[in-house]
Amino acid sequence: MTKHEQILQFIRSLEVGYKISVRHIAKELHVSEGTAYRAIKDAENQGLVSTIERVGTIRIEKKQKDNIEKLTFAEVVKIVEGTVLGGRNGLYKTLNKFVIGAMKAEAMMRYVEAGNLLIVGNREQVHRMALEEGSAVLITGGFDAREEVKQLADERNLPVISTSYDTFTVATMINRAIYDQLIKKEIISVEDILIPLDRTDHLTTNNTVEKYQSLNHQTGHSRYPVMDEDGKLQGMVTAKDVMGSSPFTEIEKVMTKHPITVTRQTSVASAAHMMVWEGIEMLPVIDSSRQLIGVISRQDVLKALQMIQRQPHIGDTIEDLVTRHLEDKSEGRKAHYQLEVTPQMTSHLGTISYGVVTTIVTESASRVLRKYKKGDLVVENLTLFFMKPVQIDALIHIYPHVLEVGRKFGKVDVELYYDDQIVGKAMLMAQLIDR
Repeated sequence: MTKHEQILQFIRSLEVGYKISVRHIAKELHVSEGTAYRAIKDAENQGLVSTIERVGTIRIEKKQKDNIEKLTFAEVVKIVEGTVLGGRNGLYKTLNKFVIGAMKAEAMMRYVEAGNLLIVGNREQVHRMALEEGSAVLITGGFDAREEVKQLADERNLPVISTSYDTFTVATMINRAIYDQLIKKEIISVEDILIPLDRTDHLTTNNTVEKYQSLNHQTGHSRYPVMDEDGKLQGMVTAKDVMGSSPFTEIEKVMTKHPITVTRQTSVASAAHMMVWEGIEMLPVIDSSRQLIGVISRQDVLKALQMIQRQPHIGDTIEDLVTRHLEDKSEGRKAHYQLEVTPQMTSHLGTISYGVVTTIVTESASRVLRKYKKGDLVVENLTLFFMKPVQIDALIHIYPHVLEVGRKFGKVDVELYYDDQIVGKAMLMAQLIDR
């Protein structure tokens, strides 16, 4: 096990709420501070720890995807740019809901429950009452809390946070963060579909071609990642690489060095683009120190992409907004779509934004190509011309025309009209992925 892995294992063994530092890890495990820093950053990417300004790095409970719409108090501190006045050991806890304290104390307490976050101003009696009910407190307006309130927060492990923002702004910021989390919930990453190392067939650099042939006979697979003795990825070997080689040739001499890789955090969409573009059937998954942690196959990636399309609608992105408003007005063979420009689709000048036009072109081209060939596509090239600005509430008409469709690609010409005048034109080329 490498020093990096030892540090990660040590962090996983710590109790939730435990505070760690680079210096502490370096001293405890006899490693350099640079090694400790890199491992802590990796742990943060994996959701094992959270670093908060003026507080430090705390071991947290890794959030599950089905619970992603809930926030921890540590995340709230970051969102509102707050200062923790007390109850630091409770920052890892997840809040169930937040309550805005805008009424008399007795009436307010009917809505305050354990696990809540009460957003309130400098009402000192309310701060204490909320903590006694098991609720954390977020004080708006930049006010402080009494010493007795801070002591109670430490005793109950319930954070008391202060922020300079007003109550309305704070509620809006937290709502926005929850909404962003809901959108993230739909994004599938490599971590969700990877085949872990203990279930991955692999070779080491000192293995021979004979070992490859034996593994190929046992598993029926033709490509394997190659590691060194420390578990670091060194290459990939395929049937093409070993063809014509002696059974006693070392794998290191025939393998493809410096293969294309992905990490746990890489989105499945990005991995699919790499696989299509490079014609790869399998990608090794590595961590920040190039340790092999598993592989993903093209088949698993395609299944994941199909699953994304079947997921229930949760949060609106610009693409969701455009897709929902794009109406199909096609008649016969001529493809025709129309869309009304809403305020969310415009730039600061009040005209349709370039990003929205790009999305319109991509979505309309995708729809028309799917009539020729079922499956997914990856945009390879897009050339866009803007002729005239289009304002809010304008009804634009989109005419995508398929120029050519091959086995693996498609070319589409797209024209945008408003009031019978052309306002935009695009040429799109896409790679087609068979399902």
